[in-house]
Amino acid sequence: MKVKLLSIGKTEEKYLKEGIDIYCKKLKHYFPFEYEELPPLKQTRNLSLDEQKKREGEVILKKISLSDTVVLLDETGLQYSSIDFSAFIQHQMMQGSKQLLFIIGGTYGFSQELYQRKDYLISLSSMTFSYQMVRLIFLEQLYRAATLLKNEPYHHGL
Repeated sequence: MKVKLLSIGKTEEKYLKEGIDIYCKKLKHYFPFEYEELPPLKQTRNLSLDEQKKREGEVILKKISLSDTVVLLDETGLQYSSIDFSAFIQHQMMQGSKQLLFIIGGTYGFSQELYQRKDYLISLSSMTFSYQMVRLIFLEQLYRAATLLKNEPYHHGL
């Protein structure tokens, strides 16, 4: 199974880029992994929030295949412990998912079309994080899940 993280917007902070790069490299040892940042919308000043979400959704939907298992990282989603998240990943592997696609939306969240297409909603926390920080936090949790599945000591070693 391939795992992919898709997000809207560029990561600007150097320390976040470095952390993201570190975890992207580590994850490739566990399964085929890809991380893609989609460019943010331009000229949004005159767009309503719903129109911005709709246009971002159109960009994201073009990246989704019919066979993808789509997981939106959303504040209204189910919260997992790290161990439960690793079990979720394992379940997806056992289901034979071709690609498990995690998506981080833009500043204002997801369009209704994306909510309709999703297979799962997951929340990282009831706290709010910047969308740039969420990328690094999620990648660390994905790496933690991979090490748990391989019975490696990372989970309790830090």
